[in-house]
Amino acid sequence: ERINQFEGGGFASQVINSWYPKQLRSVSDFNNTHQFNANWVWELPFGRAKRFGAGMNRIENAIVGGWTLSGLWRWSSGYPFTVGSGFGWATNFEEESSAILNGPAPKTGTFKIAGNIPNVFQNPATALTAFRQAFPGESGQRNELIGPGTFNIDAALSKSWNITENQVIKFTWETFNITNTPRFDVGTMQLNGNNSISNSTSFGNFSSTLSQQRVMEFALRYAF
Repeated sequence: ERINQFEGGGFASQVINSWYPKQLRSVSDFNNTHQFNANWVWELPFGRAKRFGAGMNRIENAIVGGWTLSGLWRWSSGYPFTVGSGFGWATNFEEESSAILNGPAPKTGTFKIAGNIPNVFQNPATALTAFRQAFPGESGQRNELIGPGTFNIDAALSKSWNITENQVIKFTWETFNITNTPRFDVGTMQLNGNNSISNSTSFGNFSSTLSQQRVMEFALRYAF
């Protein structure tokens, strides 16, 4: 209630009706209900004293043996977001009320519409009809929908060569976001107005991602 309209960043976090401050009660803007993480380190079974190739000579072992595969896997549910009503100063002249669901919530996630445009709704046209503008005295509904979640795998393949007792060369090949899976940002969707029912042309369209595209890194390290 003590912040202005610019501090909420379009997330409908401000108290619109001071007489009924609980009208916008909901989960936090950064709520992440489910989150799973896993990591692993696997010494590949190739080379001397390994299951495969135990009888390798030094040259063969230097090429094939001693590799280690490590990685990190993440999966989470999405962040909540609010559907705006457009020109809906029904209750507060300074703060716009959010839209209100007329019935069941539309299906959300990551969908492609009009060829290849990513959208949070499976059917934006149908989703538009599921909301109405707030009436006088109403603040609307806050964070009533959940956006797409996270799926990400990072991995690294590495091997070390002992030159002497105190000198080691290590090669590492790291790949981030192996599957090149995007995580679209519901936050910027709200900031650019694509969450508003008054914007029928681009309702639900994503404009940016929280994730980065697949990146590879190669490193050679000499320790002495």
